[in-house]
Formats: sequence, structure tokens, C-alpha cells
Amino acid sequence: MCYVQRKEKIMKEFKYVITDKGGIHARPAGALVKEAAAFPCSITIAKDGKAADAKRIFGVMGLGVKCGEEITVCTDGENEEAASAAIEAFLKANL
Repeated sequence: MCYVQRKEKIMKEFKYVITDKGGIHARPAGALVKEAAAFPCSITIAKDGKAADAKRIFGVMGLGVKCGEEITVCTDGENEEAASAAIEAFLKANL
């Protein structure tokens, strides 16, 4: 879904299954957006063929991610590895 191949390298991508009973609702979505906004790279969250900019709360909430559903997170650009690690750690700790 988020996979893009560039000449010099491939963007970072990982999958995560949401374990929070409420899924990605308003409060954790806001915290996720704040975490994503700390990085200059592009961060995308995808689920079931839909993708959203992780720096936009309405996009993240619009995915309607529920408990038990898998998302794909892609980071691309400056500091993509650090962003990927930080977002993955955030998801594990909060969702």
C-alpha cells in the first residue's frame, strides 16, 4: 500500500495490530498526530486500501481503525528511521 521504491533506497514500513479496546479514537489519535508532527519526513498510516497522513487528525480518525485491525505505517524522507522507531514505540505503548 505505502510501498515506494526510490533509486537510492526504500522507505521504512511496518505493520501493527491495534490492541486498545477503543481502537484509534480521539485522544490517542491526537497524541499520535503530535508524535508524528515531531518529524520532518512523510508519515502515512494505511488500513484496508485507505491511507492517511499521520500528521492530520481527521485523516487518522477517518480510517476508523478498531481493536484487532492491522495498520501499515510508512515513513519516507529525512529522519525516516527515527520516525519509524518512534511511531512504532508509541503504538506499542498506547494502542
